Amino acid sequence: MENVVIIGGGPAGLGTALMLAKRGWKDITVLEKRPSADYYEPDKSFSYQIDGRGQKFTDLMGITTKLADLSVPNTEFYFTIIQKDGKRKTIKLPIADPNRKTAYWLPRASFVNLFYQEIEQHWQDSIQVLFNTKCVEIRHKKEQLEIITQSQDKDRLSFTPILLVGCDGLNSIVRQTLHQLEGEGNSFEMQQFPSASSGLKYKVLTLPCQFPLSDREGDVAQCKMAYGIRSSFKGSKKAISLGLLPLKNPDRPRTANIIAYPDHQIWQLETKEEVAHFLTQAFPQLPLKQILSPEEIARFTASDGGTFPIPQYCSGLYQIWGQPQENQGTAVILLGDAVHCFPPDIGQGVNSALEDVCLLQQTLAETQDNLSQALPCYQSLRQADIKALIRLVQISYPWQYGQNLLQKRLWSLNFFLRFLLSRVFPFLFKPHSFLLIQNHELSYSEIMRLSNRTTRVLFILGGLVILLLAMSWINVR
Repeated sequence: MENVVIIGGGPAGLGTALMLAKRGWKDITVLEKRPSADYYEPDKSFSYQIDGRGQKFTDLMGITTKLADLSVPNTEFYFTIIQKDGKRKTIKLPIADPNRKTAYWLPRASFVNLFYQEIEQHWQDSIQVLFNTKCVEIRHKKEQLEIITQSQDKDRLSFTPILLVGCDGLNSIVRQTLHQLEGEGNSFEMQQFPSASSGLKYKVLTLPCQFPLSDREGDVAQCKMAYGIRSSFKGSKKAISLGLLPLKNPDRPRTANIIAYPDHQIWQLETKEEVAHFLTQAFPQLPLKQILSPEEIARFTASDGGTFPIPQYCSGLYQIWGQPQENQGTAVILLGDAVHCFPPDIGQGVNSALEDVCLLQQTLAETQDNLSQALPCYQSLRQADIKALIRLVQISYPWQYGQNLLQKRLWSLNFFLRFLLSRVFPFLFKPHSFLLIQNHELSYSEIMRLSNRTTRVLFILGGLVILLLAMSWINVR
């Protein structure tokens, strides 16, 4: 098979290209608007945790060992809290299942570059990646789609693929085109669902990897340690924290996430002087003048940051025109954020996208790469899991950003109650969904089913307790 266009050169896009090349497909073109695979964007410098679901793909490609070499293993999650007075406490958080397959932390750019280097070393004859290139239009001509691209130099190219893969994120031009061509249907319209973390705004401060924690010589941050640095401010509109995740390479910059509601005071600051003053007051325990350069403060001030999206998905995952197998049509499939997008609460964005790629590989193998059979099969297998995934995002850990202290404590109570009951009565109760997600052998649908069953049992037992207490009270009267 040949003549494939993949829009989006992130993990899902490059992963799909690698998977197809491994299956023997040729003439695969990946379009990516960024200038390079390892391009560093401060406000998009996410840290990925590649768990067992994501490793289904790296195992398939034989690159899990390379992944491990670039990453910090998350066998146990240790977290150092630095209070406003400089006191520190390192704790082991019980949110990592010790029995799960080892997960790995690494920056997004490092992970994407791992895939790109695999293409460069082994698959150049099958895959070309066009950087600084974006899709500007998709035209429907008879039984085929024509892809119009434009490079940074304004050069235009045209492709007429037999397979178009949309890995171009929430604002996917591929999905939008499918929605327009669908007419009155809504298969490709995103269905949105509320979440406690949706709408939170974030910005990123870029720090040296081993930045000083105090004025004492040698007192510097450990690359492989996660940190939560608390501010001296109080109140929901002023208090902030700096969140830092583990990093393996000490030569790479480290990112500190600031996450707060849109009406927080820090988003109202307009000049670099105001930002510098605010941060200095907020974090007196840190020698900020040694950590943050004037240039970084200016960049942070000018940045628009980002906003956590609403959990959403569309029910349509593919469309076929004509007969792609005979080079007389175009098949289209959506993967990753283009079809399911949500806040980063449970760390499943990249992992679910790579699981999409693995399932597509499975259906292609079962149908001998017959797109007219494989894509409907893929949709029937994946739809229920996508719907369950969005529900899991809503309930699993949306209060972790400190938006509401009461809700966070209620979540913690629920988490530990399920955790303890599952240890004592494993045949009756299952751990919290946040832990169940870490078991890559369970599908999202199965996790949702187990979580709902435990919820029902808890309600029944709670009702029995209330009934017994009421009967006791009546007897006493």
